Amino acid sequence: MVAPAVLPHVDAVAAALTAAGLTVYLGGAPAGVSPTASAPYVVLYPDPGRAETASLADDRTNFSAVIQLTCVGLTAEQVMSVSDRAMAALSVVLAVAGRASWKPESLDGQPVQRDDDVVPPNYYAPSRYRLRSIPS
Repeated sequence: MVAPAVLPHVDAVAAALTAAGLTVYLGGAPAGVSPTASAPYVVLYPDPGRAETASLADDRTNFSAVIQLTCVGLTAEQVMSVSDRAMAALSVVLAVAGRASWKPESLDGQPVQRDDDVVPPNYYAPSRYRLRSIPS
């Protein structure tokens, strides 16, 4: 049995968010990108995940990871709207090839914050979700 991988799970999250009409980046926004009135975005920060034992035989085929979604916009309202759309997009079972997934589990988040270190100032709010799957 092949050990599970994090990238297909991250790709499934990105696909769900993109299908909801959101712009998604992985690990940070590209240089020069900033939100506009019509183009807020979400940045994904996944942890590497871990293979977990599925039985006493120590077959490490189950998968668990945490992914942070950081919603970024020009206003606090824009960030909350993006966060609402992301939460709705992740309220379904994600399609991961060869895996049976759970719905992403919302773990926690932080209040909307203003970032004055960029011009124009941005607002952002991070939230974290647990991803889990087993072989299908």
